[in-house]
Amino acid sequence: MFKTILFPIDQSRETRHAVETVANLVKTYQSRLILLSVVEPPEPDAEASAVMTSHEAVAKLLAGAKTLFTEQGLDAETVEREGKVSFTICDVADDMEADLIIMGCRGVGLTDEGASESVTNRVINLSPCPVLIVP
Repeated sequence: MFKTILFPIDQSRETRHAVETVANLVKTYQSRLILLSVVEPPEPDAEASAVMTSHEAVAKLLAGAKTLFTEQGLDAETVEREGKVSFTICDVADDMEADLIIMGCRGVGLTDEGASESVTNRVINLSPCPVLIVP
């Protein structure tokens, strides 16, 4: 049913909470697992303090996540891309022919103010495949 599962990761608590769900679905459906992390280009006027703007931090995050899944007996491919997070997730899902995207959710999109800014909300609206949100 789900031949390819895309799991976009960052350093959030919500991503860590979604790991068990991802592992269970990959095992159940014997899916190909793709771990994606996106390097966000810094905004011109923003301070350069965001961790996910560093290629080194993203590479370390992907390596750690791959190890975590390997310890559970699962193979995982890693993909690092640069760009706007929500658009990049959807592009990679399309390029990799993902059947499912699994994401953690911070709940920011549940408010009127946060809905337009929420990566999760944008991915749900733009995704070429179903999106499973793990609260």
